[in-house]
Amino acid sequence: MTPSRFPVLPLALVAMLATVTAVQSQPLTNSAPWDPASSPALQSLVDDAVKAALTRFADQQLKSDDLAVTVVDLADPARPVQAGHRGATPIYPASVVKLFYLAAAHHWMEQGRLADTPELRRAMSDMIVHSYNEATHYVIDLLTGTTSGPELPEADLREWFEKRNAVNRHFAALGYANINANKKPWCEGPYGRETQAIKAFQPTRNMLTTDATARLMSEIALGRAVTAARSAEMMKLLARDPADQKDTQAQFTGPALPKGAKLWSKAGWTSQTRHDAVYFELPNGAKGVLVIFTVSHASNREIIPAIAGKVLAGWPAKTEK
Repeated sequence: MTPSRFPVLPLALVAMLATVTAVQSQPLTNSAPWDPASSPALQSLVDDAVKAALTRFADQQLKSDDLAVTVVDLADPARPVQAGHRGATPIYPASVVKLFYLAAAHHWMEQGRLADTPELRRAMSDMIVHSYNEATHYVIDLLTGTTSGPELPEADLREWFEKRNAVNRHFAALGYANINANKKPWCEGPYGRETQAIKAFQPTRNMLTTDATARLMSEIALGRAVTAARSAEMMKLLARDPADQKDTQAQFTGPALPKGAKLWSKAGWTSQTRHDAVYFELPNGAKGVLVIFTVSHASNREIIPAIAGKVLAGWPAKTEK
């Protein structure tokens, strides 16, 4: 491979660029600072679910480092309770990152920086409901003022890349950490300046943690992402029918839900990853968020529902400190 003529920027410098104050970075949110309580009972539930999965899939070489899990109990909206396994570890999120692009688009529209058009609405729906990559490309172009295309001279590429970091700046201003959301999802690509940026700047891929993903899903479910009205609009796109066998995304965590449960979700999968981020409401009134990322076992469709089923079977009634 021919070495890139662009210097590779260290992660620390990229992080600094992502937190640079800009006019468009001022966040709109009606939520209090995200500071969920911890719970030994909920943590024990997660630990037991992970341990059970490692035992069940030991013959498939499932390892602890192949999993990341974050759960949030939202029984008391004013006092979320959280537990997890490797929840702060950055992992390639596949299409789960589209949840962040959706929230950013609503933020941009709320500030009047992005026109609310039928075409944007169509793209947002296709991006979340059907997980179309092409729709996501259009949304990212609008959010960042960048487009894919032929290679760029070094100075122009740096300017392009700084613009592409708009979504990172937004979430950094809200206190999100250890994430990178500045890449388009591809099937056959990338090419041109997209490939240049991958070679020139670190990190080379989108990265999310299950903690950050669970926070965003929680804030949307609680009506605290951007505004209550916009959170409700996002929830409409995320709604799934667990019994719908034709909805691939509903069949990640959906099989673990009891009859009568409600599901909102955004899944992601590649040849190496299989992830799901869900908000659920159980028939007994329990409400919560469950985010499970798996790596190196993308073809295994049983790991996520196995972990989810174990967690849901013991879902609090009790999450006292």
